[in-house]
Amino acid sequence: MDQAPGSPHGPADGGPANHGPADHGPQGAQSLPTCYRHPDRETGIRCTRCDRPICPECMVNASVGFHCPECVRSGSGTGHAPAASRPRTLAGGTVAADPRLLTKVLIGLNLAFFLVQLSVGDRFTERFELLGQAYVPLLGSAQGIAQGQWYRLLTSMFLHSGYVHILFNMLSLWWIGGPLEAALGRARYLTLYFVSGLAGSALTYLLAEPNQPSLGASGAIFGLFGATAVLMRRLNYDMRPIIALLVINLIFTFGWSNIAWQAHIGGLVAGVITGYAMVHAPRERRNLIQYGTCAVVLAVVVVMTLLRTAQLT
Repeated sequence: MDQAPGSPHGPADGGPANHGPADHGPQGAQSLPTCYRHPDRETGIRCTRCDRPICPECMVNASVGFHCPECVRSGSGTGHAPAASRPRTLAGGTVAADPRLLTKVLIGLNLAFFLVQLSVGDRFTERFELLGQAYVPLLGSAQGIAQGQWYRLLTSMFLHSGYVHILFNMLSLWWIGGPLEAALGRARYLTLYFVSGLAGSALTYLLAEPNQPSLGASGAIFGLFGATAVLMRRLNYDMRPIIALLVINLIFTFGWSNIAWQAHIGGLVAGVITGYAMVHAPRERRNLIQYGTCAVVLAVVVVMTLLRTAQLT
């Protein structure tokens, strides 16, 4: 979750706000069959050729419904599907051999930045955390996005305030991000992650006190959470688990005084909007709608950032 520090920068220097944990990913309804390739994954989708149950990672778009990878390969007459029938995810991305690769990379980057924070100290954190505008004694000058340091919108997404903070965020990223990466494909998943994170950062910058620092990956994680809800709805999964998780996350978001709720809400809204475009775009205009929606969300991020900068300067 995004947590607010005990005291802001300025007359009294304080710790950063945390983008705190999102709860673990949802599960499908208990009555659903399991994927024939992944017995631990329940699914309501079946291959239209062989009628075997397939999960989002295994489903391949076909002219009617979805095919399993084996049927796609056998239909080509060789061990590899031709270009026109290569396995595709629900959102139109390419099915990867390791469907969790980018999730692993993102977790690795967050851990690497956290190790740098531990080794370098507060000077590194205060240079790259989300901060509107404030005098930072440790750096000896006025710092913040309003001072032209726009990179803080991005770098703050990879910083954390402590072991518990990063532990919960990385567990959430693994639980939620892995299945979503498999369902969307790498390019769309990575785009969703950064669009959601930047939206959370921009809303925090717009609404939070300018001398209130904030940091954490929860803006992006809440975006994945919102997109997961959209995907479950698209696949006709039981929505009660995802609704329960959303309620629990919102209780934590607004129940703890040191959480920057703006990043959670900004990331969640961006994730729902972008996720809807990812999984509902018609095939003939898929790329235009998917990436066009991402461009619109990023444009809103820029507008919010410019507006707040104008207010502060």
